[in-house]
Amino acid sequence: MVAPAKARRGRRPGLRREQTMTFVAFTLPGFLMYCCFLIFPILMGIYYSFMDWNGISPTYEFVGFENYAKLLTDRKFKSALFFNARYTLMLIVGVVVISVILALMLNREIRGRSFFRTLYFAPAVLSMITISLIFKQIFFYVLPGIGKGLNIGFLAGNVLADRNLAIYGILFVHLWQGVALPTLLFLAGLQTIPQELYEAASIDGANAWQQFKAITVTYLLPTLSVVLVLVVKQGLMVFDYVKAMTQGGPGGATQSIALLIYNNGFERNKYSYSIAQAIATGLIIALISVIQIKFTSGKKVE
Repeated sequence: MVAPAKARRGRRPGLRREQTMTFVAFTLPGFLMYCCFLIFPILMGIYYSFMDWNGISPTYEFVGFENYAKLLTDRKFKSALFFNARYTLMLIVGVVVISVILALMLNREIRGRSFFRTLYFAPAVLSMITISLIFKQIFFYVLPGIGKGLNIGFLAGNVLADRNLAIYGILFVHLWQGVALPTLLFLAGLQTIPQELYEAASIDGANAWQQFKAITVTYLLPTLSVVLVLVVKQGLMVFDYVKAMTQGGPGGATQSIALLIYNNGFERNKYSYSIAQAIATGLIIALISVIQIKFTSGKKVE
């Protein structure tokens, strides 16, 4: 009985080494790809942000923090920040309100509930560029034709050609597609709420609005935290809708940060400066996300 026990103890170090090597063998390819396609480009981007380089020339000059200092006086960058801040706030309100309402409706026992759930999620699987181009034609041809035919002045013109209305046209398209995933997340959150709580609140005399505030909102806070992070990122980095529908126009009224970075890097050959803008934008998004997560994490259900 002693010899087999000693043999088992003697095999353990070799077995552990074998397990470690197996773990390394399976992990190493993914880790190398992660470093090659994410870590290395980020480090190189930080390096080039301290240079004066057009992205093509084989030579470049070290300028230190000059590109970052230029951001403080760049009117186009400030204007793009203001556009993204305004757009993000409207997007947050629209996505949260609409997706919560849709989730509450789809959580009820209604006929054809599975069909409606599929219908509302369908826009999420479509390409943003494709949807943007389709709605661009709708705004350009269909709505003005309807407005002129019905003598409705508001619809008679192209919304995307108006400096004051173009942002709302982009926002409408973004909401049409962007509420699908938050609705699914809120719907999953609603299904985790114990129904006994609603029954107890109803017995205590709480109306529907009081139950929503005290129970539904409280239990949806963790989901809301995730949705806010996603929506803030989408709002601050909106690119596809703007690029396809307005190209930043009319007159720069819808120039977003992502589009400005793209134009500086690939059209104006200000490669290093565009990287500095991207890094600054990434830091802003990270800071906002950390603040938002800390604010909502303290209000979760215990």
